[in-house]
Amino acid sequence: MTEPVIVADVVRSGFVEGHHRGSVVVTNADGGVEWSVGVVDEPMFPRSSNKPMQALGMLRHGLQLDGRLLALAGASHSGEQIHLDGVREILAGVGLDETALRTPAQYPVEDEARDAWVRAGHGPEPITMNCSGKHAAMIATCVANGWPIHDPAREHSPDGVWGADDYRSPQHPLQQAIRTAVEDSAGEKVSYVAVDGCGAPILAISLAGLARSFGLFASAAPDTLEGRVADAFRAFPEYASGTRRDEAALIRAIPGLFCKVGAESVYAVGLADGRGIAVKIDDGSARARAVVMAATLKKLGLTHEVLDQQEHAPLLGGGVPVGSVRPHLPTFA
Repeated sequence: MTEPVIVADVVRSGFVEGHHRGSVVVTNADGGVEWSVGVVDEPMFPRSSNKPMQALGMLRHGLQLDGRLLALAGASHSGEQIHLDGVREILAGVGLDETALRTPAQYPVEDEARDAWVRAGHGPEPITMNCSGKHAAMIATCVANGWPIHDPAREHSPDGVWGADDYRSPQHPLQQAIRTAVEDSAGEKVSYVAVDGCGAPILAISLAGLARSFGLFASAAPDTLEGRVADAFRAFPEYASGTRRDEAALIRAIPGLFCKVGAESVYAVGLADGRGIAVKIDDGSARARAVVMAATLKKLGLTHEVLDQQEHAPLLGGGVPVGSVRPHLPTFA
């Protein structure tokens, strides 16, 4: 039985004190698997790496966003002021405000943005939850179609099971449209539906399906819906993630690349030539995902100082670097 393999080592003062296991897959322009290690053809949750596909489903059904606001619709944003202003702009465009959001109240996900928010005297709010851009776009899509947004009878569902009139319900026409977009992009059927951290449905596909979808988006013509999503990420990576995030740095570094991370250390990249790459670190540790992705991209022949920087995550001792998380990938066949 295929299992996750060691994909990164934890090295402190020259001593290997641990490992991260995971799975990696590279798909070619035709969607076939070019190279893989670990588990790549069994169901997994892409988590927020599926947001470009969710945005595709919304664009197919009348979402009128482009550029920075479309990037924000597919973002796990840092909670910076540009993100909060953008969420309010999306909602104002359909005559609503942030009280329409059904995201859970949370602090900004990025440390500096969180600290600034707290210093300003704020607590956790729905708008600062990292998925609020996606939820604002979901609400805007519902308004465009005359679909219901919220079921007051299930205001505070204790089990994450929403009424059918709630835009977060898997039975809602919005979520059905998104499911179709996910299946079309991944080239496979969704095998399981659960509740994501933001309360919206999360759909299980394979890691190979996730990579395939990113290759499709990255190579799509600019006048297609997939191309619009990828181009929005490329043009406004700070809206798709944050001004200080490693994903934004990677998008800026490699022409034609777009990428998206997800919880539990999922990471997907699409290249302009149609190749897709997807990584899942088995223990969910975020510190290894950029390391493994950078190493994989370098194995594919890409070069840039950002890849050199991201290929190692520093470990501190006494406040200074004394080691790093380093890639441990087998040789490409």
